[in-house]
Amino acid sequence: MSDPSETSLDIQFSVPFVHRLRVTDDVSREDLPQLLSVIEAGDGERAKVLLIAERSLAEPTSRIAEQLGQANGIDLVHAPVLVDGGEDVKNSSKTVELILQDINQLNLDRRSYIVAIGGGAMLDAVGYAAAVAHRGVRLIRLPTTTLAQADSGVGVKNAINQFEKKNWIGTFAVPWAVINDAKLLCTLPDRDFRCGFSEAVKVSLLKSEAEFSWLCENSDAIREREAVATKRAVHQSCLLHLKHITHGGDPFEMLEARPLDFGHWSAHRLEPLTGYQIRHGEAVAIGVAIDTIYSSLKFGFPEQDMRAVCKCLTRLGIPLWHEELTPTERLMQGLEEFRQHLGGRLTITMLRGVGDPIDVHEIDHATMRNAIEQLQTIQQELAVSHEPKVGSEG
Repeated sequence: MSDPSETSLDIQFSVPFVHRLRVTDDVSREDLPQLLSVIEAGDGERAKVLLIAERSLAEPTSRIAEQLGQANGIDLVHAPVLVDGGEDVKNSSKTVELILQDINQLNLDRRSYIVAIGGGAMLDAVGYAAAVAHRGVRLIRLPTTTLAQADSGVGVKNAINQFEKKNWIGTFAVPWAVINDAKLLCTLPDRDFRCGFSEAVKVSLLKSEAEFSWLCENSDAIREREAVATKRAVHQSCLLHLKHITHGGDPFEMLEARPLDFGHWSAHRLEPLTGYQIRHGEAVAIGVAIDTIYSSLKFGFPEQDMRAVCKCLTRLGIPLWHEELTPTERLMQGLEEFRQHLGGRLTITMLRGVGDPIDVHEIDHATMRNAIEQLQTIQQELAVSHEPKVGSEG
């Protein structure tokens, strides 16, 4: 018989990554050097760069393309490739296949760069294509929504939807670099601008009582797009997400717990229930509110803090109700979908207090239905003149 020490080997190892974040005011003009600084050319070679952007961002994209085309050490291999944005870009593999064809036809390799300019859904689709081509083409993300700059832009997940389920096809891949540019947010309609801050509220509830208090105090200014408050809220949310990814010990979600998915089990179910008419940030706001109420009913999360969460989200201009929340049993199917997505035992993050999360493996369905019913009552009580309806562009 062979020596067991030679036939059964478990060798633990780690792979180093570098996460590059840059914050700029106008990367299409005076801050372009920040973009150039994260593009590395080989010895005696020029770096191949493919620029991909949402159609609505053609103007700033053309300015970036013009400057990249003139930069030393850069080979802009093609005119900017324009694709659709929004959740539709993730609802089929069409865009991914087109990008893969471009990567092949333009002879990009693993040391080439894709610079992607767009919102979270578009970055997900482009990121997935970049991650699977050659097992990884370098991806530089320029998020153009508050949600993507505050959260998913610095994430390590890329995916498209399948079987009417969010992010069913995807991969983990660390972006080569992320550039959060303030000027790019100016293109957003009010509805999309406001709903992105649901992720800022979410991560503050998990990580920082001080940041949650600050968001509550400055929610009116953020809703009205006051520049200083907006920039701070986006950046602090981004840093809290980035710290969890790089120092939380589980960037590729190999363990059961996914604290950054607080409120997402219902959000991911609500989006397809509405035919993706609801924005991801709006669904997250509703999901965060539901799980905060449930945490209050089940785990002693203080009621005054629960109401502060709902009030903060409302004052940010995010609606907290959608007719597809009822009948509740359709929404509750999201728990099983979330369990499958986790790959085993159901693990949902809830709250005992602000900055005090708890992982649970069972959900009391009666109490959860009660939480949803309470949300309907609370949002009616909080309704104010500036609260938008889902579907309003602001």
